[in-house]
Amino acid sequence: MNRRDVVVAGHRGDHETALAAVHHVEPTIREAALGALERLELLDAELLSAAIGDPDVGVRRRAVELAAGHPEVDLLGALHDPDDRVVEVAAWSCGEHEVVPDTVLERLIELATGASDALVRESSAAALGAIGDPRGLPAILAACDDKPAVRRRAVLALAPFYDVDGAGDRRVAAAVDRALNDRDWQVRQAADDLHRATRGTL
Repeated sequence: MNRRDVVVAGHRGDHETALAAVHHVEPTIREAALGALERLELLDAELLSAAIGDPDVGVRRRAVELAAGHPEVDLLGALHDPDDRVVEVAAWSCGEHEVVPDTVLERLIELATGASDALVRESSAAALGAIGDPRGLPAILAACDDKPAVRRRAVLALAPFYDVDGAGDRRVAAAVDRALNDRDWQVRQAADDLHRATRGTL
């Protein structure tokens, strides 16, 4: 069995090959098995949870990516993964879930403000915006003063909390106003897009 066999199995309805590949000694084949099983609608919480604990970082990263479409999967452990590449994707997947347990929300808040990796902070801030829980707002506001790439995502993450007419949280309006004059043009663009979208002028 090779990686191509597993990928093809997912397109041809070969359930047996796809399921057998989950336990293959070669990590790239285990990774391909996850995609094949998803295509075959056989990927469940049990299989995903096991893959999230795989010793190979590529398998874990693919598992948390696919978990975006499986809100029943607990991603708290993945948000504590020793590899930042896994944590970044896990944070994104949490944002796709929209409704998350308090423990996951608390971890995202922690990562958005304190992760050493900028991509993790960026992804966590974006997830908090997608979730839209007011408890995540202070972390998003803090991310608005981070590096340019983080600021861009953080500004857009303010969307659920932003009222262009000023009726909402003044901290949000102030953050958007600062972003409109940011030294980075992409941050300014993000703020302008948010401002116009809220006014319905896009």
